[in-house]
Amino acid sequence: MNSAIVWMIIGMGLVTYIPRMLPLVVFQRVKLPLFWQGVLKNVPYATLGALIVPGIFFIHEDIWFGILGFISAFVAAWLGANVIIVVLVSVAVLSVYALLV
Repeated sequence: MNSAIVWMIIGMGLVTYIPRMLPLVVFQRVKLPLFWQGVLKNVPYATLGALIVPGIFFIHEDIWFGILGFISAFVAAWLGANVIIVVLVSVAVLSVYALLV
C-alpha cells in the first residue's frame, strides 16, 4: 500500500477521533447547567429530523411514496417494533404501493 494513503487514513482517523474525545476530556469534571443538558439531549433528534424530513419529500416523483413510507415506519416504531422490522414494514408498504400505482 502506498505510504501516502496510509498517512491519509491515519490523518482522517485522528480528525474524526479528536473532536469526539476532546469534549470528554475537557468536560470530564464540569457539571453543565440543566438547561444545557436539556439542549444537548435534544441535538440527536434535531439532527435526525433535519436529515430525514427532506428525504421524505424528495425520495420519489410521487410525494405519497415518501409520506406513506414515513407513516408506515412511524407506526411500526410507535408500536415498539425492532429497527429491522420498522425498515421491513416500510419497504413492504412501499412495494405494495408501487405495484398498485
